[in-house]
Amino acid sequence: MTRQSRIARRYLVRGRVQGVGFRDFVQRRAAALGLTGYVRNLDDGRVEAVACGTPAQLAEFAGYLHQGPRFSGVRGVEENEHALVQSEGFSIKF
Repeated sequence: MTRQSRIARRYLVRGRVQGVGFRDFVQRRAAALGLTGYVRNLDDGRVEAVACGTPAQLAEFAGYLHQGPRFSGVRGVEENEHALVQSEGFSIKF
């Protein structure tokens, strides 16, 4: 994969997404897809994820964000372009 084929997206997920294992779910799915980036809770109750990968990887990742883990209740996902972030793997920020 060439560096040019990688893009980045920022996702803001709203709904019942804190306190339900959402960040762990996102981290595991992103790592399985080979994405880099991070996920974190925001003070307003949303979850932010920034992911870098190919367009196909990010499309699959977005599907997982809309689904969420078993006890979550995703009400919406906002997706925007983002600058590539340098990171080793995909981490959970606290």
